[in-house]
Amino acid sequence: MYVAALTLDVLLGDVRSLKQKRAVVRPLVADLRRHYPGVAVAETGHLDLHRRAEIGVAVVSATAANATEVLDECERRVAGHPEIELLSARQRLFTDEEE
Repeated sequence: MYVAALTLDVLLGDVRSLKQKRAVVRPLVADLRRHYPGVAVAETGHLDLHRRAEIGVAVVSATAANATEVLDECERRVAGHPEIELLSARQRLFTDEEE
């Protein structure tokens, strides 16, 4: 069993308040959940900043290749949104053999 995690640091476009931030981040998270129903997605950081967001994505898979492929697709999907700029993406892979 493999657990893969993706952390995305994004810069939001013309956002001037936390309310406007939610209007951008919520649909982005919902889009990932809709297209990849087997992943867990949440806003995980920069909660008090209105132009930055950290989005966490996690997937459990039988193979490392599948887990990595799903996270790569999620990263490309987020990067393709015109209203945000993807600043960084970090993937981690865990196995059930790790202590």
